[in-house]
Amino acid sequence: MTKHDQILAHIESLPVGDKISVRGIAKMLGVSEGTAYRAIKEAENVGLVSTIQRVGTIRIEKKIKENIKNLTFKEIVKIIEGDVLAGKKGLKKPLDKFIIGAMTEKSMLRYITPGALMIVGDREGVQRLALTHGAAVLLTGGFEVSQDIMNLADKVEMPILRTAHDTFTVGTMINRAISDQMIKKDIVLVEDIQTPESETSYMMTKDTVEDYFKLVEKTGYTRFPVVNKSKRLVGMVTAKDVGDKSLTQSIEKAMTKDPRHAKSHMSVASIGHQMIWDGLEIIPVVEDDLTLVGIISRQDVMRTVQMAQKQPQAAHKLTDHITNQIVEKEMPQNGDAVFTFEVTPQMVNNLGTLSFGVLNQIISSVVRSTMLSRYNFHSIIEQSSLYYFKLIQMDSEIEIRTQVIEVGRRSGKVEVSVYKDNIVSAKAIAVCQLMDPI
Repeated sequence: MTKHDQILAHIESLPVGDKISVRGIAKMLGVSEGTAYRAIKEAENVGLVSTIQRVGTIRIEKKIKENIKNLTFKEIVKIIEGDVLAGKKGLKKPLDKFIIGAMTEKSMLRYITPGALMIVGDREGVQRLALTHGAAVLLTGGFEVSQDIMNLADKVEMPILRTAHDTFTVGTMINRAISDQMIKKDIVLVEDIQTPESETSYMMTKDTVEDYFKLVEKTGYTRFPVVNKSKRLVGMVTAKDVGDKSLTQSIEKAMTKDPRHAKSHMSVASIGHQMIWDGLEIIPVVEDDLTLVGIISRQDVMRTVQMAQKQPQAAHKLTDHITNQIVEKEMPQNGDAVFTFEVTPQMVNNLGTLSFGVLNQIISSVVRSTMLSRYNFHSIIEQSSLYYFKLIQMDSEIEIRTQVIEVGRRSGKVEVSVYKDNIVSAKAIAVCQLMDPI
C-alpha cells in the first residue's frame, strides 16, 4: 500500500466529526506535508472529509448515491412518510401503477393488476380485493387495519402501508416520484455508453514508447489512458506525446499527466460539452479513487446527445413546460428567426413579472432552435449574457428575435432580442458549442 493509500485508509478509519490537518496527518503517519495535502484533497473529492469555513477539515460520513432503477414499495414508504403494517416481504417488489379506491368493488376489478398499489381508507372489502389480486394497499388518513387483512398481506407477500396524509396529497406525491423516475431514465449517463475496462486498450507507466507503437499497430488507435500498477489513471498518451521520444523512453515520462476524466454517474451531455470545447477524442472513465473502469469516445457521445435531442420525452420537466410555449414564426426575409411566448402565471416571480430563470431558458431554447433550423447544427449553450432587461408582466405576449452574429467550426454567437409591444424589453448574447451536422 502506498503512503497515499495509507493516509486515505487512516482518514476513513476516523470517527465522523473528527478534525484533521495536513500537519497533523504528516506528523502522525511520517509523510511529507505535500503527500498529506494531496491525500486530503482526494478524500474531499470522494466525500470522506469536508472543509468548513472557520472550523477546518472535518471527517464526514460518505454519502452513497442511490440509483433507483425501479420504484419499489420500499421507496414509496419514504416518499409518503409512512410505515409498514404487514407484508414486509413484498417491499422490494416494483410498483407498476397506483389506483385510488373511490368506486365500487365491482368497478375496481378492471383496474387492479399485480404490482399495483391500491390507495384506500378504512374499506376492508377493498383492501381484501386488492391483496387477493396481487396489489399492495396504502391506507390514507392513518386508519388501522384488521388482523385478518394483515395475515392475508403476509400470506400473499404484498405490503400494507399507512400514512397520515390524505388521498389527494399521497396521489400527488407518488405521481411526482413516478414522473421523476421517468425523467431520470431519459437522461443518458456515462455508464450507459462507456466501453468497459475489459475492452479498453490502455498502457502501464512502466511501458515504453516502443510498446506504444506496438499497441497502435494492434488496435488502430493512437490515444490511450495510462495507469499505474494499481490501475489508477495517471495520464494519457497520444502520438503527439511520443513523436520525438526514443523507443526506450518510458511512457510515464512521455505521457500528459492529470488528464481530463469522467465518472460513470455523470450525464453524457455534460461530458459532451467538455469534449467539444477541449477538442478531446476520448475521455477515461474512473471510480472515485481514479481506478480506470473504461473510456468514452467523442463519436459515441455526440451520437447519443443528438439522438436524445430528437427523442420525445416520456415525462415533462420544468424546461419542457417553458419550451413547449415557444412558437417559431415564419422566417422573415432577412433570415433572422422570430419566436413568440406567452408569460403565464407559472412563469413569474413573486412580483408577478417574468422570472430571470425562465427568461434565460427561453433564450437558450431559441438559440438552439435557430442553430438547428438555419445551419443544421445541434448545439450546447456555453455562455449567455443578459445585458439589458425591463420587467415583463404576467399574461404578456412577447416576441423573441435571434440574429446569428458568427458561426465557426466549433462555436457560434447569437444575439437575442425580446420585444413587448414592439419595444425592446431584453437583450442578450449567447455563445454555443456546435456539434457535427446531423
